[in-house]
Amino acid sequence: MSLAKDYASVMGRKGEVMKAALGMDYAEFESGSIAFDYEKMMRSTGFTLEEIERVQSLTGVGNTPLFELRNITALARKCAKPGYGATICAKDECANPSGSFKARRAACAVAFAKKNGYKGVIAATSGNYGAAVASQAAMQGLKCIILQEAFDSREVGQPEIIEKARACEALGAEVVQITVGPELFYEAISLLEDTKYFNASLYSPFGIAGIETLGYEIAMQCRERFGKDPDMVVCTNAGGGMATGTARGLRKAGANDTTVVGASIDLSGLHMASDTQFNKKSCTTGHTGFGVPFATWPDRSDVPRSAARPLRYLDRYVTVTQGEAMCITELLATFEGLERGPAGNTALAAAFCLAQEMPEDQILVISETEYTGAGKHVQPQLDFARENGIEVRFGNPEEEVPGESVILPASAKDFKIKDLDLDHMKNSLIKKSLTTYTLDPTDADIAFLAEETALTVDEVKAKVEKIKKSL
Repeated sequence: MSLAKDYASVMGRKGEVMKAALGMDYAEFESGSIAFDYEKMMRSTGFTLEEIERVQSLTGVGNTPLFELRNITALARKCAKPGYGATICAKDECANPSGSFKARRAACAVAFAKKNGYKGVIAATSGNYGAAVASQAAMQGLKCIILQEAFDSREVGQPEIIEKARACEALGAEVVQITVGPELFYEAISLLEDTKYFNASLYSPFGIAGIETLGYEIAMQCRERFGKDPDMVVCTNAGGGMATGTARGLRKAGANDTTVVGASIDLSGLHMASDTQFNKKSCTTGHTGFGVPFATWPDRSDVPRSAARPLRYLDRYVTVTQGEAMCITELLATFEGLERGPAGNTALAAAFCLAQEMPEDQILVISETEYTGAGKHVQPQLDFARENGIEVRFGNPEEEVPGESVILPASAKDFKIKDLDLDHMKNSLIKKSLTTYTLDPTDADIAFLAEETALTVDEVKAKVEKIKKSL
């Protein structure tokens, strides 16, 4: 008997499909209330840090260079007050086989799939992760399907997304492209059910565990080069995996005093699932359209419990504009001779400002770079913006309105960052937990929420009482 394929039926089978497609039963980690055993879920992969390093080394992943960006650092110091301007370094994740840090995530997921007898892997992503999964699947001799949210209803796709589809296909993957909307996870679950392939989800513990080597390497390389831990690490933030995995790796290296900062492009006012607004954004990675909702409610992904939980680890969360990210991309190429794609440059735009707040003897590291290609360059992105009615000009980036304008900084001193209110985001996570599960949390729930938000138990209790009174 064939199974019903309507939306409600497929989503109703999500739990059993995921159990088969991930080789784990998430029910083992649940308490029946708000709390679940996050660390037990992370240990369930069977991957220690040493085993992850071994698995990644087999396919040429990891041990990427750390570049000191001397010229951009010098420019930051010219803009800063005397004695300020931390040394800015970049972890060159472009050196990974697929050209981004996401090869670390994919290496663990695909290795597990191979070991456990899956014939293929599936990933739902419009980004670099698709190319990473395709690359690792090719190395392991597995089939690969990448499900990509690519077009609006006019079948118009952004240059950056189309470039990533090309990369996936070049690496041997079948790319299934759909229009923007709520059907992405439905299609993913349906394909997993039909193929019996492994779910190489961005949000599984395999994917997050793979990033831990990145944070670990950053700490070790800084100690070797500078004789100290990095004072700050800046991570481009979208779904939260980069910040989560990097911070966990830093902690495993003993770099407990390193400040972890998330950085996103400000796309406030644009709805990521809106057909008409889909192509009004002039970038596709590391923006607030994913960064904020996934931080405040991680479990909105294709797995029952996301392993990417950034509010556990972020000390600060800042935004930059599209124009600033595009401008710093050009500066990286012309000042440092490094032509890299836009994702890591979101963190670099923020780091350029953050370094000016820090003394010269401190070390700031951006956690990634990525490969670039035809659709990722600044010029096709700006051409696409103009075609969609977006004003493009030089000026004050603070005047940029997402969906209406892209304003490139007229000078280096025009770069600015804006802080997002982490406390407000933590309130949102706690409120969502209460309204989703129970308004009467247990002591275990309170302890869990304290871990989720990096707050004390007493602070969480106070927030819970205030939220309950407001409902």
